[in-house]
Amino acid sequence: MTKFIKGFGYAFSGIAYTGKSQLNFRFHLCALTIVGIAGWYFELDTAEWLWIIAASGMVLLSELFNTAIEVLVDLVSPDIHPKAKIIKDVAAGAVLIAAFTALLIGLIIFLPKISHAA
Repeated sequence: MTKFIKGFGYAFSGIAYTGKSQLNFRFHLCALTIVGIAGWYFELDTAEWLWIIAASGMVLLSELFNTAIEVLVDLVSPDIHPKAKIIKDVAAGAVLIAAFTALLIGLIIFLPKISHAA
């Protein structure tokens, strides 16, 4: 059981590292807070909340994986190497796709509510 509990500590340590070291992760957390407040204000239904949660999780997960990949690449290839750049660029591209998908989901959910409220 102690190993299990320690695993949570390691996980939270990784999340904390990402939060401290990655501006984009902090940006996404701020965006998530704003989306959460907007969701509460517009009284999203269960299905809409599920889409928001899935999209948000996808973005945060991709940021965490991107950070892990960047740290690993820096460890194994401290010098600038063309293949190391490709690896980092592909990981960053995954974050961009996740963020863009989340943005589209947010627009589909919130635009009708905003236009209806206006």
